[in-house]
Order: sequence, then C-alpha cells, then structure tokens
Amino acid sequence: MFLIYSLKALRGKVSSSCKAKKLEDFSTYLSLPSTKIELEEKGHSTAGKGMQNLGSCTISKDSFQISTLVCSTKLTQNVDLLGLLKWRSNTNLLQQNLRQLMKVDGGEVVKFLQDTLDALFNIMMENSESETFDTLVFDALVFIIGLIADRKFQHFNPVLETYIKKHFSATLAYTKLTKVLRTYVDNAAVTDQLFKAMKSLEYIFKFIVRSRILFNQYVGFSMISFNFLTVNRTVISMGRDSELIVSAYWQTSKNTMDFLMETFIMFKNLIGKNVYPSDWVIMNMMQNKVFLRAINQYADMLNKKFLDQTNFELQLWNNYFHLAVAFLTQESLQLENFSSTKRCKILNKYGDMRRQIGFEIRDMWYNLGQHKIKFIPEMVGPMLEMTLIPETELRKATIPIFFDMMQCEFHSTSTRGFQMFENEIITKLDHEVEGGRGDEQYKVLFDKILLEHCRKHKYLAKNGENFVKLVVRLMERLLDYRTIMHDENKENRMSCTVNVLNFYKEIEREEMYIRYLYKLCDLHKECDNYTEAAYTLLLHAKLLKWSEEPCAAHLTQRDGYQAATQGQLKDQLYQEIIHYFDKGKMWEEAIALGKELAEQYENEMFDYEQLSELLKKQAQFYENIVKVIRPKPDYFAVGYYGQGFPTFLRNKVFIYRGKEYERREDFEARLLTQFPNAEKMKTTSPPGENIKNSPAQYIQCFTVKPKLDLPSRFHKPVSEQILSFYRVNEVQRFEYSRPVRKGEKNPDNEFANMWIERTIYVTGYKLPGILRWFEVKSVEISPLENAIETMQLTNDKINNMVQQHLSDPNLPINPLSMLLNGIVDPAVMGGFTNYEKAFFTEKYVYDHPEDHEKIEKLKDLIAWQIPFLTEGIRIHGDKVTEALRPFHERMEACFKQLKEKVEKQYGVRSLVSSSHKISNRSRSSQSSQFHFYLI
Repeated sequence: MFLIYSLKALRGKVSSSCKAKKLEDFSTYLSLPSTKIELEEKGHSTAGKGMQNLGSCTISKDSFQISTLVCSTKLTQNVDLLGLLKWRSNTNLLQQNLRQLMKVDGGEVVKFLQDTLDALFNIMMENSESETFDTLVFDALVFIIGLIADRKFQHFNPVLETYIKKHFSATLAYTKLTKVLRTYVDNAAVTDQLFKAMKSLEYIFKFIVRSRILFNQYVGFSMISFNFLTVNRTVISMGRDSELIVSAYWQTSKNTMDFLMETFIMFKNLIGKNVYPSDWVIMNMMQNKVFLRAINQYADMLNKKFLDQTNFELQLWNNYFHLAVAFLTQESLQLENFSSTKRCKILNKYGDMRRQIGFEIRDMWYNLGQHKIKFIPEMVGPMLEMTLIPETELRKATIPIFFDMMQCEFHSTSTRGFQMFENEIITKLDHEVEGGRGDEQYKVLFDKILLEHCRKHKYLAKNGENFVKLVVRLMERLLDYRTIMHDENKENRMSCTVNVLNFYKEIEREEMYIRYLYKLCDLHKECDNYTEAAYTLLLHAKLLKWSEEPCAAHLTQRDGYQAATQGQLKDQLYQEIIHYFDKGKMWEEAIALGKELAEQYENEMFDYEQLSELLKKQAQFYENIVKVIRPKPDYFAVGYYGQGFPTFLRNKVFIYRGKEYERREDFEARLLTQFPNAEKMKTTSPPGENIKNSPAQYIQCFTVKPKLDLPSRFHKPVSEQILSFYRVNEVQRFEYSRPVRKGEKNPDNEFANMWIERTIYVTGYKLPGILRWFEVKSVEISPLENAIETMQLTNDKINNMVQQHLSDPNLPINPLSMLLNGIVDPAVMGGFTNYEKAFFTEKYVYDHPEDHEKIEKLKDLIAWQIPFLTEGIRIHGDKVTEALRPFHERMEACFKQLKEKVEKQYGVRSLVSSSHKISNRSRSSQSSQFHFYLI
C-alpha cells in the first residue's frame, strides 16, 4: 500500500517587499522548518509576529491544500472481483460472482492473476462432491486464458506458465476439467463455448496434465516404491534362463504384435475420419506430427522384431504400409491445395511430412528382402497412390519401387514375367487417374525412370520397355479422358472414351473394355443417339456366346441385368439393342438381330411366347421400312488444325454423320459453338505446316459423299424406299473430289494432266457405328482413274436417260439432244479421242505397265458406249421435230464415223433387247466399276 500526495497552492496578495525578492532563489525557503518540532527547536513561536517573520516573502493570506489517493497491490477495488476473491464470506453469491468475473476489465484481472486462479481452483476442489460450479469455473478459466492470449496482455504468458509449474496444486482438477471439456465436445451444436474452449485448449491441457502429475505424485509414490523393491528383489533372485523370463518374452512379443495391429488400425481410422475441421490447420499439423513420430517408431519395432523369417508377420507389415500410405495421401498434407503463404508457413515449421513418410516407406519396402513377393500384387495399388502425389522428390524416390516389384515377380515365377504386376497397375491406374490423381509430369517421370532401370537389366530390357510404353500410352488416353470428363461438349467425351476402350480392347483387358463401353452407351443415351447406343451395346453382346456357360462378374457390370449364363445375358442385351435400333429408325439392323434371336427362341429355348412377340415386332419393322419416310443424313469432313485443339483432335480429319435434316451451314454453326475461338477455313485444300503448328484453332468443313456398292441381291428392280437405307448406312468409305491440274497445261490434250484429288475416308467402324464420326485418311487418283470414272458416269447417264424416255414417251427431247451431241460431236468436248491420245500410246503403256488392267477397263467402257448411244439416237430420231431434223442427221453422221472406229479398234458390243439389256448392262457396269481402298 502506498500514498500519493497532491499539492495545490492558493495564492493571495503579495507585499511589495516580496515582489522585490527573487522567488526563484530556493535558499529562501529550503532553510525554513518543515515540521512543528523543528520550528520550536529554532525558538520560533507558532503564532503571531514570529510566524510572520519566517522568511521575508511569507504572507498570511497564502494557503495550500493536500489530497491523498490510497492504492493497494494486494486488494482490488473492483466489487465483482473482490466478491470472487472473498467467496467464502458469502457462498450464496458464488454463482453470481463467477458469472460477473467474465465481465470484469481484463487489466484488473491480470493484476490479480494468481489470486484469481487460486480462487477458481479452490472453488472447484472444495466443491468436489458436486458438479454445480464445474462449468462456471471452466468458463471462467477459459475467459482468463483468452485474456492472456490477447495481444494487450501477451506479456502475462510467462506469469501463467509459472503459475502452472510452481503454484498450481489442484490434484483432482484434471477430472473435472476433462469432464466439462468432453461435455462441450459431445454437444458440438452449441458452438460458442466450444470454440472458446478450443482456442484455450493448449493451457487447459497443461492444467489437466499438471493436475494428473500432481495426483500421481501424491497418491502413487509409496505404491511405486513398494512395487519397485518387490520386482527388483524377484529379478535378482532369478537366473537368465528362468522359465518366467522366457515365457514373458514370448508373451511380450505377441502383446507387441497385438498392440501394433490395433494401433495401426486405430491410426488409419483417425486419419480417415478427419477428427478436426480442415481449416484447423495448426491442430491438424500437430496431430500429423504426432502420427509421424509414432509411425516411425513403430517402423523400427517392425524391423527389429517382425522381419526375420521366424517372426515375420505378413498382415502386420501389410497394415503398416496401408497406414503409412493413408497418412501420406490424407487431404490435410496436400500442400499444393493451400495458398502460397500458408504453404510456406507449414513447410518452415513442420516440413513436408509426405516426403518424410514416403522415404520411410521406400526404405521399409527394400528392407523386406525375400518377403517382397508376398506383397505383389496387393501393394501395387497403395504404392501407385503414393507415387501419384504431386511432389517431385517423392516421385523420384518411390517410382523405382515398381521396377523392384517387376524384378521380384520375374525372378519368383516360372513364367519369367510380371503379369500380375502389370495387370494390377493398369487396373489401379485407371481408377486413380479418373479420380483426379496423376499429371503430365508424372507420365514423363514414370517413363524416364523406369526405362532407365529396365534398359540396365539383362532380362527385362525388352519386356520392361514394352510395359513402360504401354502404361505411358494408357496414361495419355486417361489424362485426355479426365480432362474432358466434365466437359459440356459430350462429343469430345465420347471421342476420349472410345480412345480408352479401343486401347483396352487392344491389350485384351475385357473387364476395362466393357466398363468404358457402358460409359459410352450412357453418353449416347443422354444425347438421344439411340443408333450409336445400340451399336455400342452390340460390342458387348458379341463377347458372349449362346451357351449355358456362367457369366463372369465383369460381364454383368450393370445391375439391370439378371442373368446367370452368357446366353441369358446375350438375350437381354439383344432385346435392349433392338429397342434402341427401333428408336433410331434402323429397322434393318433390328430385323437382322431379331432373326438371330428368333432362331434361339424357336430351336434352342423353345420359348414360343417370346418368339411370337418378337415376330410381331419384326412385322412392324418391315412395315416401317416401306411406309415411314426416313430423311437421308448428310456426311461432313471436318479438319481440326492448330495446336490449340486437344491431342485427340489436333491436326486430324474426321467424318461426321449429320443429324436428320441438318444442312452443312447448321452443322458448321454447331461446330463453331463448341469451339468459339476457332477460325473457319475458306478452302478445302489441305493446310500447310504453318497452320498445323499455329497455337490457334482452325476448322475445315465440307460435305462428302458416301461411296459403297449395293448388295448383289439388289441387282434387280427394287423399291427406292428399300434401297435408300443402303445408300447412306453401313458406309465405310466416303469421297470428296475436286479437279486439279498438275504440270503445265497441254493445249492439245486437256485430259492428260487433269487430275481429280479425292479424299477417301475409311473408318475403323462403319457409319453409323459406336460414334457419329471417325478419323479419315486421303489418297490422290491418277488421270487414268479419272478417265475411267468419267467414262463410267457418262455411260450411266446415257442409260438412265434412255430408261426415262422408254418409261415416259412424253418427256422433252432437249436434254437428250444435248447429252448425245456432246458425246458424238468431237467439236464439242473432244469425246474419248483425247483419252486415246493420253493413255493408249505405246509410250504411256511402256512407262506405266502397272496400268494395263485399267487401260483395258477404259477400252471396254468405250466399246460399251456404242450400243448405249445407238439406243439413244434411235429414240431421238423417233421424237425429233422437223425443225431439228438437220441437227439429228448431222449427229447421226458423226455417230456413224464414231461407231465404225470404235468397233474396229475395241470390238462390237450388242444388246439383245433394248429395255432389258440396257438396264442389266448398266447395273453390271456399275457393279464392276473400279474401287479405291485405303489401307
């Protein structure tokens, strides 16, 4: 306690003699008596003139006041805080005092920190039989810890630490503090107090731990001393080979294994459950630090006690690897997901714990020695999951484990291969990449590291390199697929899906192949592409037999199919496929499958009821073919040029099957909507390298014509409604033609250097198929082939016009006149004379011996043109008017000369019956025309 004096002078009038004095001279007043005793000792009177003569400037009218302020360092003047500190004097107000404490100014509380804490814990301990005040005391403690955490009072942290270590003495406080804390955690819906408690958790646990230590010291010391003496005497009395020691050793080993097994499972569960919210970064990192230290200690125990041949425990080691990988791959350790600032703070304080545990996993794997083969293929998946973590050093350190696995299986099996490892890594890689793991850098590292290891191995060089290339190809397709998996453009998703399923078909992974077939089928159904959905399911059906063989698990990947045998599953698939073909108006395909299914119903299953229903459907399909109008789809060639497109489109050309009534302009608009940054090319010529290597996007689009031969059964008069389907479906070849001139122009013979550049599109599947588009290739056609095709088209045109005039005598004659005159009059087009000059010379035959058959084909076509022209001129003569008679007579004269020349050089061709033979000959010519295939 101390006094503060405050002096206040009140000055009255001052005499002239005082004014003359220099009041600044301190000697005039410091020598004056300061107390009554000093005054009397100096012989001065305490009244009258004696007082007035003390100092020459003292005036009776001057005066001053003294005020005092009493301050205490032991007793507070705050009523609420004082009530808590003196709580025993009035226990009825205890609850009120505890609540009021949390409203007291922080500065007042921290001044009396030790007294306040002593009071709180005394209240808790002196009411240990009751829980009345536990929550209030806990809340008050949280309030005080929160005050000290405030920046304003941070310098009181050492005071609190000192209190806990030296002055805190509540031995049973841990039970009550733990109980209240657990109550708050169990009732997490009440968030306010829980959040405050979590913020103060560090010091709450320090109080709990210190209390428990004090309790153990108080209660357990005498018992520990007694037990220690007893055990020590017993051990001294036993020999090293005592049965008690030996049995205890085995019991301890088993107990250790049980402990480790349970701990590994418990840790894995805790890691998987995310005990703390993701935004509690520090708490999660502290927990992970504890986990990491414990896992590393347990790893040492595994190496010491459970690695040798006698004591090796497969399941224990398996649990360790699964725990370590689960720890490494947990979300809270994926630093790339944090902001750069937070990531730097974590790395500075805790380091990258993924790398630490990853290196430990690597070392533990290599420690296994001869036991490694026991973990293949089961550990391939977890190891793959670890290597896919996007941390470069971790990847470099752990990818070589795969080569070690390949070696282990190679040397441990009689087949001298690593088929189990290969199958497992392909299966797991598909799931991991689809789940979001893996990137281009991983693909490059995987390729580089494993190729280096394989090429150094005497026996794995070739097979290992093939395996690495296989996995890299798979990763390319899977990464493409994942990139567009959630793309709004479903056509791109379909393309990537087909790339993946074709890869699995190529390497004969039937399970994965079927999995992606159904992904593709679902995409088609979402887009109402029922025809393509049917063809996709048909690929699955073709893998099955009409037999009683049981269905393997991978064959029935859809819950909707209830089939025990392959025959039953194939029946269900056919029913669904026929339904989709019906919705897609592909009734011819539905009928073909129906016939195959009807054969089973009639002769194998004897299910006449199903047969009856199926035949009714087929009857309806036949009726639809004849009566329902089906618009012919157009086909378009689309080129995607430039580096701006994804790899599965870049610098490639595709054939697209248009939708019903879709014009090229509409199709182009749809394409440009999907690629808004693309530029439409204005030419159909192949682009140069500058376009292909450009970072931009260029789209080239033009209409192509399906090229196919009608089935032989249609070489007779058939309804166009029936034929129209085969003209635009089941097509695998398409063409786009444009005339080009190569070399210098020949004024005497324009056909000699006239070429037709024709792009032939040959697809892996016929269109329509499992997609509405397929990639294409191109070839150039020579002038001789151009001449053959032109001659064939001319003959067909003459035949068609003759047939029309025979069917309808009232047709106008002018088109026939122009056609005939353009052929027989050399002055108009030059006829086929120019072909003779270009291709029938000795020089051409000598220079192009490979064209012998084509030359003979052209000669045959020229010879057969004469009877066609004969019939055409005859009809023209019957219908010509008198005004056009001179024109007809001149045309006859020209034809007579032409006929004599052709029959002399190329032989005579004759028609028995005009209408019948011309029709048949035309079809024969059409069916024997030269076809171009692209291999």
